[in-house]
This record gives sequence, structure tokens and C-alpha cells, in this order.
Amino acid sequence: MLTQWYEPEPGPAMTISVVARELAGRGHDVHVLTGFPNYPTGLVADGYCQRPLLREDIGGVDVIRVPLIPSHDHSAVRRIVNYASFSLSASAIGVPNFPAVDALWVGFSPITLSLPTWCLQLARGTPTVCFVGDLWPDTIAVSGLTGAGVVLRVGWAAIDRWCRAMYASSDAVVYISPSVGDVLAGRGVPRSKLRYIPVSTDERSFHPGGRSMRADLGIDPNAVVVLYAGTMGGAQGLDALIDAAALVDDERLVVLLAGSGTQEADIRRRATAPAVRFIGRVPQERMIDLMATCDISFVSLVDHPLSNATMPSKTQSALAAGRPVLAASAGDLHQLVERRGVGLTARPGDPESIAAALHSALELGQEGLARLGERAREVYLDEFSVTHVSSRMEDLLGAVARRRRKGLVRTRPAMGQ
Repeated sequence: MLTQWYEPEPGPAMTISVVARELAGRGHDVHVLTGFPNYPTGLVADGYCQRPLLREDIGGVDVIRVPLIPSHDHSAVRRIVNYASFSLSASAIGVPNFPAVDALWVGFSPITLSLPTWCLQLARGTPTVCFVGDLWPDTIAVSGLTGAGVVLRVGWAAIDRWCRAMYASSDAVVYISPSVGDVLAGRGVPRSKLRYIPVSTDERSFHPGGRSMRADLGIDPNAVVVLYAGTMGGAQGLDALIDAAALVDDERLVVLLAGSGTQEADIRRRATAPAVRFIGRVPQERMIDLMATCDISFVSLVDHPLSNATMPSKTQSALAAGRPVLAASAGDLHQLVERRGVGLTARPGDPESIAAALHSALELGQEGLARLGERAREVYLDEFSVTHVSSRMEDLLGAVARRRRKGLVRTRPAMGQ
């Protein structure tokens, strides 16, 4: 596996590590080429000190780390430097120290991961599965990064061609949200290459149970708690939630925000409603308690065409914890919540619509939301569990590996396509 982010980094980084552990537990030799952990703070995590190469065993997975320039602030330039530094280190240091493998799973975000991928393909003819966690260059448009507009104006066409070359050089292209398959097909990826495999979550941190933190946080036991836990950036559109909370005149409502990000300061300044509370970052080991604290999990995306084809990983985390979702989004996320009956929906970026959903949550109360949570847990086990996702990945990786042994896999990337 090739991914810039990996355990112990939280959030999306955990979605690949839990599957890597599962595959290792099934008897496969799993090797991961990644960077030194620095997400989401932009600082190297405690317990790590960058060096040219670090090899460690995490849950039976052979993890190879190479240095990078840490950054996770609002600057597009510094983010590009962060991406490029890992790409160069992975190519120059990681690839020569990476063992021969039967198949390579590439977490294709950022797109700079294409360089070490192509190095492995050129050197060894390694068959590759390209995992599209984010659509590029679209994701830059909703990133909220300073300077992102300039990057898009100058480089949209080049980034698009870059992505198409990566898809062309891959033996399979995996997408995590149903609508993404249509987008990729429209960009020239053959339907025969496309595979839908949703992401799972860290089931050690997200499952029913846990000890409620309400007493610690001074929250009334009878309150209806709406939780947003995650990145506070431009793509999440949290200003609409803050404005919506100000429209709800009900003392039972508590809107809890956990996490940080480039827009946190602006959101804090905007929050005047007494229902809104910020608690900062919560350690991964306390996430089970944080989920036990809430009655419904808020998941939102800004109103953008990309939002229609996005499934935020916090959705699976809420479902795994047995919590319903209040989805302020269009497209696939909206349809999942509506189709499977696992929560409430609202129009993205619309405070009045979100306020109406908050009123609905208050009307359902703790008991009604708990029943929706039971349904959410059932849907998670049926569609998104680690066991389910790992089996689909295992089948696909085995298929491309068998094709290699039969001599049906290209040995060089199709750079000109």
C-alpha cells in the first residue's frame, strides 16, 4: 500500500490502516509506504523523529516511513510543498527499500503519489489498484486553501491530464461513492476498470458503547446533542450550522463541535448562540466516549458539484457508533441517509433548512434518535464494515495479482494516454 497518511494519524488515514491490519490478520504480507505522521496539526507526532528511513511493525503490518516537509495550514503553496516532499522521498528512498509485491494499492490523494507509483511500475511492473479518495482537480476548488484559485486557473488542465495518466496506468480504479463512478467514466476511465468499494472506519474507536462525556462537559442529561467532529475547513460549510443553531429557540439543543482546521477561528467568531460549544481536538481513544455523548452526528459539505459525489468518512464513523446522521449535503450522502433511513437531511449551506432538521431532531427526542441509531448500526454492518470492505479489496487485489502471473498486466505506465 502506498499512502501519504497512515496510522496513528486520525480520520481518513485510519480507513486504510484498519483494512491493512485486517488483511494482515487474514495471512497476507502487507507492506505500507508512507510518511512520518503529521496530520492534522502539521507537526510531527509525538514519539516520532524524522530520519531518512524508519521501519516499524504496526498490528502485523510492515510500515516503511520516509521524511516529508510537514504542513497542514491554509496555504496552498505550503500544502503543495508537503505533497511534493513526500512524493520525492517515497520515490528516491521508499521505492528502493520497498519489497517486491504482488499488487499495489495506491491511495491516490494527493495526486503527487503518482510519481512513486510510476517508479514501482517502471522498475518492477507492479500491477496497481488506484483508490480515488478525492476527485482531482475538483477537490482543490472546495479546499478553502489560500491561493487555491490561482492553482486552478493555471493548472486545471495539467492536473486533469495528470490524473488521466494515473488512471490509464492503473489496472483497476476504485471509487468510494456511487456517483464518482459516473464522473470517472465521463473522464475516460473504462467501465471495465472501475470498481465500487466503500470505505470503512476504525472499529476500535467507533462502535456502540462508551461512557458519555456529558457530565465532564456540563451538558444536561436530557439535552439533545448534535455533534460535529472533524476538520473545520472550507469544504465543510460549518458556518451554516452555526447560523442554524441561532435560529433554534430550544434550551434542550446543544451543538458540540470537536476538532480544528483552517476555518476554526472564523467559525468561533461567528458562533453567538448559547447552544454552540467548542471542545477542541479529542484524542482518538476518547472518540467512543464522544460518540456516546451525542444523539445525532452532523455531516456537511458546501454546495458544490463535487459534493454530489462525496461520502465523508465521518459518515461511516457515525453509523458504526450507532448514531444517526444529520446530512447537510446533496448527492450520494443525502441519498444514503434518505434511502436507508439512518437520519435527517437538510440543504447544504442553508441555515433555515438545517434549523428545520434540528427542530425535527428535537421532536424525535433521545428515544426517537436512538431508534434511528440502531438502524444506522445495521446499515454499517451491511455495507461498510471492515470485514465487508476488506473482502472486496482482497478479491480485487487477488484478481490483479493473478492477471500479472498470467502475463496480462502492462509493465509500464501508459503515460501518453
